[in-house]
Amino acid sequence: MPSLKSHLVSFVLRHSRKKAFSSPENLQRWIAYARKTEDHHPPALLKARLAITETEIDGFPVYEIAPKAGERRRILYMHGGAYVFQITSYHWGLIAEMAERLGFGVTVPVYPIAPEHDFHDMFGMVGDVYRRMLEDTDAEDIVFMGDSAGGNMAVVLTMIAAEEGLPSPSRHVLISPGLDMSLSNPEVFEAERNDPWLGIPGGLEAIRLYSAGFERSDWHISPLYGDLSVLPKTLLLTGSRDLLSPDSLIFAERARAAGVEVDVVYEEGMFHVWPLIEMPEARRARDSIVGFLSVPAPRGARARPRRRAAFAARPAPVAE
Repeated sequence: MPSLKSHLVSFVLRHSRKKAFSSPENLQRWIAYARKTEDHHPPALLKARLAITETEIDGFPVYEIAPKAGERRRILYMHGGAYVFQITSYHWGLIAEMAERLGFGVTVPVYPIAPEHDFHDMFGMVGDVYRRMLEDTDAEDIVFMGDSAGGNMAVVLTMIAAEEGLPSPSRHVLISPGLDMSLSNPEVFEAERNDPWLGIPGGLEAIRLYSAGFERSDWHISPLYGDLSVLPKTLLLTGSRDLLSPDSLIFAERARAAGVEVDVVYEEGMFHVWPLIEMPEARRARDSIVGFLSVPAPRGARARPRRRAAFAARPAPVAE
């Protein structure tokens, strides 16, 4: 049974954040307001608890949380925000807990977001971050973790890396990921009515702003339609009140059919990215993530994927 805190959060979201996704115009207004208030820096309390350094790649900040002594493993964390909003204190809270409980190093790119930037800028930057990580860390010691749009980015980045002949990370942790933007599944329209946060009209506007002309059904935008066989062992967390949940469950089925080991945490009554918000259900979800990542990947398990012949040629964007 969902906690009282989760009901309260759902109520607040439905009467606040849901409005941002109710229309393209509302999303644009929320973006304009966000640009005046956003602050990507880690909160001061986190900087006092953790060894955090700031570097730069392609002109954008990258934060590095140092691992505990003797720990090789690292997380590349890609934050959510519909590709148009910046990292928040909620993301930093989850990142800090993972760093402290697991002892892993965590790399957090403040990647370029839309509408000022697009798909090519985003993945050019995070791709360079991953390549730099590979210079001093084996792929089998790297985890891709992301929430919402960041979960989409984790999967797409792995597929792009496979095209380039780069090794896959050892694990994926996908929190309420957006994996099919095509709206081909009628279940998402019913799910939208139960979702206290996300809405289809604003979501489509966010995709238009970042997609650089790719069709929504292209795997660069909707990785459900990509070659799932290149993906590593995956933990996927989704809730029954998230409009992205129906496609996440389809993704899990198709990935398993492609030979990928997928563990699913399906939380009844939970909304989009609930593990980021402090409440009982989030604590359970974070325990699941820690348990999943505490078991090291077998050495050399997925050292270098085959090149994906089906996607060897990058499809040309479709003009709007």
